[in-house]
Amino acid sequence: MICSFYTPDEYYGNHAKQLREQLDELGLEHELLEVQKNPGEDWADVTRKKIGFIKQVCDRNPTKMVFWIDVDCRISHLPDYIANSSADLIGFQRSFGSPMQIGYHNRTRFWEPSFWGVNSTKQGRKLINDAFALEQRAEIKATDDYFLEEAWRANARLITFQMIPTTAIMRERAVTEPGQHPGFFSFGSSGNVADFKDKVVQHGQGAKKIGLRRQVLGRAKKIEAALPDSIKNPLRSLADRAGVTGLLTQGRAAHIDPARANSLGEILNAGMNGRTDDLVRATSEFEKKFLASYQDQATIDVAGSFLHYGAKPGPKTIPLIWWAKPFPGNFGDWLSPLMISNFTDNKISFQAPTKPISRKHLVSIGSIGRFIKPSSIVVGTGISSEDILLSKKADYVSVRGPLTAAVLAKSGGPKIESFGDPGLALSEVIPAKRGKTNGKVAFIRHFSHLAIPVRLPENFEELSVLMSHPDQIANFVKNLIGYERVVTSAMHVMIVCQSYGIPCALVTFAGFEENVHGTGIKYQDYAQGAEVEIMNPQVIPLDLNKIDLDNLTRDIQVSKTKKLEVVQAIKAGLERFDS
Repeated sequence: MICSFYTPDEYYGNHAKQLREQLDELGLEHELLEVQKNPGEDWADVTRKKIGFIKQVCDRNPTKMVFWIDVDCRISHLPDYIANSSADLIGFQRSFGSPMQIGYHNRTRFWEPSFWGVNSTKQGRKLINDAFALEQRAEIKATDDYFLEEAWRANARLITFQMIPTTAIMRERAVTEPGQHPGFFSFGSSGNVADFKDKVVQHGQGAKKIGLRRQVLGRAKKIEAALPDSIKNPLRSLADRAGVTGLLTQGRAAHIDPARANSLGEILNAGMNGRTDDLVRATSEFEKKFLASYQDQATIDVAGSFLHYGAKPGPKTIPLIWWAKPFPGNFGDWLSPLMISNFTDNKISFQAPTKPISRKHLVSIGSIGRFIKPSSIVVGTGISSEDILLSKKADYVSVRGPLTAAVLAKSGGPKIESFGDPGLALSEVIPAKRGKTNGKVAFIRHFSHLAIPVRLPENFEELSVLMSHPDQIANFVKNLIGYERVVTSAMHVMIVCQSYGIPCALVTFAGFEENVHGTGIKYQDYAQGAEVEIMNPQVIPLDLNKIDLDNLTRDIQVSKTKKLEVVQAIKAGLERFDS
């Protein structure tokens, strides 16, 4: 039994209607109750009523596991390992943390209140009864999760509990790992939690205060949003060039022990600096001490990819800006070192987009125009939004397309008329011709869509974009040309299809349109720069059996002339670096 309640305002009322329709379609039994906010009550007062409502649902369903879901959250299905759980209590850890983050020193609550379930067991029902009894007698200002937490702490020694893995969240952009459970839950947020955070009682035992970096980032975003473009854009550019953006937005460090982290750091450092012997030694030492997790192995693999470019025989080292993460690498981003390296014997070293650099360097594939520096040499770089300033002092050989060129001119930069994403010339670097196809459809997601649960027709085969080594990319291409057509949500997979003449459909997924960053101008910018038909992502359902593939697919191939123009731009960029 799944339950929720809602107030009859527009936000919650609309979400209740959508949730009811979804649960009906899934065939899941549910109770959704409309509640009134009485005079003098606020959001916090309403939320604490959840405890009594859940108790009532439990009392009416004494043999069923009862799940609460916030009305603005969604589930695509209810996995067997959750629906058939024998635990007294099941849910996500607070802030959707992983087992490596367990501990009250990390947060004020143990459980995330947006989705959780209590079983029909004696201890499960005791927990909800205890929470209700406290809610009835408590005179403090508190929300529902306070009473759940108190009941949990009081009963924790006797309760069996099950944590839902954080990979079950559909909107998470993290890389999926082999064997993980498919995502089923998407989180909604009305904004009320943040508004009432300092107005209700919180558990303070061992709670770690929010990090200074997060505080600064949050304040900076609020200030930036309120500024006019004439002030906002120069400040943003200054922050990017100075490295402040990278400092504030870098991800949280992995929760691994220092010895393991140091060992992986040695491996990665050796690869990035082209030191073959050190990489072999560091990898051997790691394997003697540790069993590599999926993410450990991804780091080791990407170190080998860095080494391929950093250990070339040429006397010079060319710093190149591209996105190296998520490890083990994203196909489209790692096309950049592959394309540049093909036309030089010199070493290619990685330069993070958000780190400051004053020496001469190259910028090429990707929507990373925002991170172009005055010392950059630019070859085919694009943008994901027109709401930025481009460095007017950089040395521009070419850009992705005319929309990027227009933003550059608006920023006071030079007029550029050489266009083309270097990825469109991949067929000049990895020659391969289409022959007889296998009659199947290759399905390839953008890495931000990997956790979305989709249903594929029988003739679809899914291929991954998670790769970085040029040998992997070559094998990927040689495999790709054997398919009848491609369905993808990754722009550079589409671009490569147009390089080789593979029929392709560019898509995004209903409910997940915002997973890929940007306003969408990059698709038009690319097409106009490549002189091909514009393809914008078409929204499709999660069940791909329901799509009209013929209407989505386009058979487009970039001209030989355009490919050679892009190759000449790459060579010109390398010549300017040497000059």
